[in-house]
Amino acid sequence: MGTVDLAIFYTSLATIVLIILVGLFVSKKGWVDEHANKTIVNLLLNVAWPCALLMSFPSQYSEEHLESFLWGAGGGFLVLLVVILVSRLLFRKKRHPYNYFEYQFAFIFNNASFLGFPLVSAIYGQNGLVPYSGFIVIFNLALFGYGVALFRQNFSVKELLKTFLNPNVIAVLLAFVMFLFSFQLPKFGEDTVKQIGALMTPMSLICIGFMLSRANLIQIFRQKILVLTCLAQLILDPLITFLVLKAIGAPALTIQIIVLIQALPTATSLGLFAEKYYSDSKSYVSYASELVAISTVLSAITLPLMVWVMFNVFGL
Repeated sequence: MGTVDLAIFYTSLATIVLIILVGLFVSKKGWVDEHANKTIVNLLLNVAWPCALLMSFPSQYSEEHLESFLWGAGGGFLVLLVVILVSRLLFRKKRHPYNYFEYQFAFIFNNASFLGFPLVSAIYGQNGLVPYSGFIVIFNLALFGYGVALFRQNFSVKELLKTFLNPNVIAVLLAFVMFLFSFQLPKFGEDTVKQIGALMTPMSLICIGFMLSRANLIQIFRQKILVLTCLAQLILDPLITFLVLKAIGAPALTIQIIVLIQALPTATSLGLFAEKYYSDSKSYVSYASELVAISTVLSAITLPLMVWVMFNVFGL
């Protein structure tokens, strides 16, 4: 990570793990139930995360940060395009007629929001959040466009255009415009947005802990296809990302951040989408939650491993 001390990474990772354990604890104690967790998730996705993204840009315009944002967006577009193509090759409908779309979703989309934001913020600070914001625009368009299409098993340009109305996409685009014109919110407004955005890190990690508390890890780890799917996502995605970004000559900071994001576990939105579009089918919902749980647990091993590879093999 260039000038970033590895100790910062592992300290940040340890903090994140501890907060996740808090979420697991409060769930086991019965202090948070399914309804409360869904309410928190909605508040995070529609209020806290947009506020956090709105404050992710520097207050003053600079060509360096503009270039960093564009690299994050452009690099993210190419990476996701390649990952989508690879997912269609690995998890074909003929081989997995029942759950192919869930396997593809799990391979393509990771926890760039709930885990990505706190990790990038803790390790890189605001300089890292600029390319992250560029990536997150493309990620959200893909998630609420192609990701929804996978579950609905059809594609609508009209629905894709609706993704531009996603609160997180709007927040990043608004922050980008404010950055271009060096516009700053009044002090009271800035403080309000910052404090709401600060909820994103702890509450998102507590939600992940809640999700893990609901999984029977011993039983689901016996399902070979689920474990292999998660390992493919956790190992192949960051490797593909590095090769794609290196091939186009992306800056080291952009490569580091997007590789780190692509090494994160499967997106928790997999479970949310399954509940939304297949709530009448327990098997689809169960598969989705099991994929998220397995990927999250395995990432405790693969994430530090991929970081080690990034430094010692990739030489970043």
